[in-house]
Amino acid sequence: MLLDLGAGTIRRLLEAGENIREISVVFFSHFHPDHTGEFVSFLFANKYPDRAARQRMLTVMGGKGLSRFYSGLRDVYGHVIELPGRLFRLVETDAKGYDTRQLGVFLVQSVPVAHCPESIACKITAADGRSVVYSGDTDYCDSLIELARDADVLICESSFPDGMKVKGHLTPSMAGEIAARANVRKLVLTHFYPECDTVDIEAQCRRAYSGSLVLATDMLKVEI
Repeated sequence: MLLDLGAGTIRRLLEAGENIREISVVFFSHFHPDHTGEFVSFLFANKYPDRAARQRMLTVMGGKGLSRFYSGLRDVYGHVIELPGRLFRLVETDAKGYDTRQLGVFLVQSVPVAHCPESIACKITAADGRSVVYSGDTDYCDSLIELARDADVLICESSFPDGMKVKGHLTPSMAGEIAARANVRKLVLTHFYPECDTVDIEAQCRRAYSGSLVLATDMLKVEI
């Protein structure tokens, strides 16, 4: 399962030894270009060359407007990004509250969060009960806290340092407060804007959260 598809994703997947044609679910937290910018390339790479094209179903999951978003891309790029119907489906989540889907071996729950109209966070639970929550982009909201309740890992955006709060995004201490209130076992902070490079992100987060804390980097592997 792949969470969002910003620029550079395919290269990193290949560097990690992943076969993109084996990915069965793509989840979009919202449709901003830093989260979807490589979707077209991903679809194209799953279709060509013919001898190595995708053979398993790809489910693309996202919030309200996913079908319209995909249709717009198809209007621009045409058949070169269209996978056969037997291999491709769109799942547009319930915009009003909890949405629960069984996608292969994953139970995927999603809720709206405070960023843009289609923004959703998701909780992925494996058959053995281990769970990961991905915030996508969001401001502070109770829906994310409830979704993340007792999760093993919360991957949470922390775009700007404390004191530089921007509407629709979190700071390290806010992300820490969400993790603390949700009682998550491990917090992974991500989505850092350059302003975060000049401050101690970990120290700011520790104002609110005392559990296991990781600052995300490319190619990071996190045990659950």
